[in-house]
Amino acid sequence: MRISDKFGIPHISTGAFFRDQLERNTDLGQRIRKYMETGSLVPDELTCEVVEDRLKQDDCRAGYVLDGFPRSLPQARILDQMLAKRGERLDLAIDLEVPDDEIVNRLTARRMCPVCGKIYNLKFNPPASDGGICDRPACTGQLVTRSDDREETVRARLGIYHEMTAPIIEYYTGHRLLRSVEGDSLGPDGVFKRVESILSGLKRV
Repeated sequence: MRISDKFGIPHISTGAFFRDQLERNTDLGQRIRKYMETGSLVPDELTCEVVEDRLKQDDCRAGYVLDGFPRSLPQARILDQMLAKRGERLDLAIDLEVPDDEIVNRLTARRMCPVCGKIYNLKFNPPASDGGICDRPACTGQLVTRSDDREETVRARLGIYHEMTAPIIEYYTGHRLLRSVEGDSLGPDGVFKRVESILSGLKRV
């Protein structure tokens, strides 16, 4: 989101979109519930269909940030095909390198307000109230842990990542598009500054 704000381009998160569908119990939400709640990947065809529809919107004409997509090699290849049809190409792929245990610690510390949807993290962005109440003005929602942020679900997702998503690193390395950023020691602000530097350099090329 900070990258989106900095460069004035939309932030497209498939995870956020799917969670919204779950919370609103839409037809799509009902279709993907079993995947999201067990930490499994939503099928490639469905995920790519959602992304393709989103990229057709007017705010994507000047660029966009894809967050959490692609998550498999087939998705990466389908994305290339989608962009080719639009006369576009991917500029950059960023890999945030964080050890599994640290990822578990960070995600299990995440909390969400079920009323307004604001996201907190007990490690990096805790609520002002010690009672776990949302501190957004005029909101008094009791913060909750999302089902996909439970430790067993996070570790299941990490297992899938190493099996299915890690090959994307090799794919984008081969296409000379990958940049890696160490996300363990830097913290959120440090990671943002590093990514901002990479993107700013890209814009000058």
